[in-house]
Amino acid sequence: MRDTVNNIMSDDTDFLDEVIVQRTSDDPNFPDLVGDALRRRELLRGLAARRAELGLSQTIVAARMGTSQSSVARLEAGDADARLSTVERFAAALGQRVEWRLAERG
Repeated sequence: MRDTVNNIMSDDTDFLDEVIVQRTSDDPNFPDLVGDALRRRELLRGLAARRAELGLSQTIVAARMGTSQSSVARLEAGDADARLSTVERFAAALGQRVEWRLAERG
């Protein structure tokens, strides 16, 4: 992600590019935060795709999780900053398990 920020400032920059550059100048860790958010979004999209592959409705998954259909919809849409326990419950409702690991920032 840091390389992306370093290469953004060209003739074809847009508003998002400018925001990323500004935020990075305010907080050098900003690109890592963006990368983390993208990985979370990818995980949730993968779970949503798995739900669809299994032919399960959001309502059924929500019941398995002990939550509401609208909560599952927000998770799948990326409209919520989901807790780890919520993501694990979502995966479990699909017969999946989330594996976590620590990695050095790089």
